[in-house]
Amino acid sequence: MIKRGLNTGVLALAKLCGWIIRKARVGKVLIVEVCGNNSKPYVLALKEDRDRELYAVAEPLDIGSAICFEGELASEQRSKRGIEYVATRIEVYAKPIEHLPVDIAGKVPALLETRIKYRWLLARNPVEKAIFKIRTGVLKAAREYLEKNGFVEVQTPKIVAAGAEGGATLFKVQYFEREAYLSQSPQLYKQMLISSFERVYEITPYFRAEKFNTTRHLNESWGIDIEQGFINGVEDVMQTAENLVSYIVDFVRINYKDELEILGVNLPKLTPPFRRLKFTEAVDILRSEGIEVSEVEDLSDAAEKKLGEIMAEKKHDLYFIVGFPWTSTAFYYMREEDKVYTRKFDFDYKGLEIASGGQREHRYDKLVEALREKGLNPADFEFYLEAFKYGMPPHGGFGLGVERLIMKMLNLENIREAIMFVRDRTRITP
Repeated sequence: MIKRGLNTGVLALAKLCGWIIRKARVGKVLIVEVCGNNSKPYVLALKEDRDRELYAVAEPLDIGSAICFEGELASEQRSKRGIEYVATRIEVYAKPIEHLPVDIAGKVPALLETRIKYRWLLARNPVEKAIFKIRTGVLKAAREYLEKNGFVEVQTPKIVAAGAEGGATLFKVQYFEREAYLSQSPQLYKQMLISSFERVYEITPYFRAEKFNTTRHLNESWGIDIEQGFINGVEDVMQTAENLVSYIVDFVRINYKDELEILGVNLPKLTPPFRRLKFTEAVDILRSEGIEVSEVEDLSDAAEKKLGEIMAEKKHDLYFIVGFPWTSTAFYYMREEDKVYTRKFDFDYKGLEIASGGQREHRYDKLVEALREKGLNPADFEFYLEAFKYGMPPHGGFGLGVERLIMKMLNLENIREAIMFVRDRTRITP
């Protein structure tokens, strides 16, 4: 952390800033832990007789004080909790005016409800901070992989006139004199863009008015959405999905070792290809275990979880379920010749769907037919259908849930742990 001045050859001390999260006296030594942007805290060991001025500044400071210090790495790293520095100067920028409502040192475990309410403050704790450092890494890795593979980043509207998946899970908003909705997905727009781009992606929020209150659902979440054109079939899309997830996991495994250590997570390297299960095969497996499932509907959360347990026993943490029945899918999925099954897939990680996608219907007349069969009015989708009149190539894509991926990567118990500000059935603040 020592910086060398340009063209001077003179070593300059680094200035590091953060908040005091822990103080302890060991004899005549004051141990101060300072949380900054790093997951591991900075540790200052101030001796009363040697560092009198610094000791006098730090000794009366409360937990939560915002400080900066100048110093250099200690030649001997004795701290097991963080990175030890030898300070030469301490500046105090702010002091708390009230006692902190939560223990940011992590000595007293907080209930999930408390963690959700004060996540912005608890992020001073190394464990909480590590989750969000890794979240940053997940998005960085996704962009890196997609840019390397010819995808162009786009941005699509979040206020829309029609939903990609029907009206039951749409949040209504008043748009001047008209009724509009918050976007469930960039699905329709990213497909439209395949009329001009070979490959596109967007990192985007999803808004879904599902009245669920489970460990795996949020009403505002984030996704990595991709669409690729000129495909030969759904297998092209599944390969992109498995390669993207493998790249993300490997990126985190290599670049976030400190954070994984803090969280106690051993993240194994993933090696695609992953197992492909036909939907009918998944139904047979579940029925053989006494789980009643429908042949014409999507798998329930309970069935999905049970299938994950069965696949884990067979050493498959990640796997695809392919060929869903038309009755259970959105209108835009391409149907097989029998019109019973589609080229839709789910991508599951330890019993949780982290991505859903497939090959889309790119033929105009077939799309109009599909909309009508799903009870939708093609006139409501005129803006979307027009894009299929001018040379739309075969294409497909998927949406990968950011929080769901992080939840399974880090073995979190609740999806709410993977997002800073939670929006669910009961929360609209902070």
